[in-house]
Amino acid sequence: MEAPPRVGATAAALTLLAEIVADHGPVIFHQSGGCCDGSSPMCYPEGDLLIGDQDVRLGEVGGMPVYIGRQQFALWEHTQLMLDVVPGRGGMFSLDNGREQRFLTRSRTFDAQELVALGDADASR
Repeated sequence: MEAPPRVGATAAALTLLAEIVADHGPVIFHQSGGCCDGSSPMCYPEGDLLIGDQDVRLGEVGGMPVYIGRQQFALWEHTQLMLDVVPGRGGMFSLDNGREQRFLTRSRTFDAQELVALGDADASR
């Protein structure tokens, strides 16, 4: 079995992302672990957020990279994250702010076969 993606996006999230990229150019996402904006996925212009060795790249949505902090990843590594969109205001510094829509992360637990495939994929890196 091929390893499933760790992150994906709904059609609504991809539509909002395309609008943001059209306005701002390439972006990155960082899944927040709490604090000021709860656990919202934050969307930043590429280069505005320094990615460090404590960040884990989950994959890409719409060609844009998605990261999560290593400690947060340790808690969520058994789940697939799905970026979605709901009505509301985005995080204070996130590019979805002011668009009357905001990104939201939904999740589902990987099944046993998916976890084995993910373990095999991680081991081959």
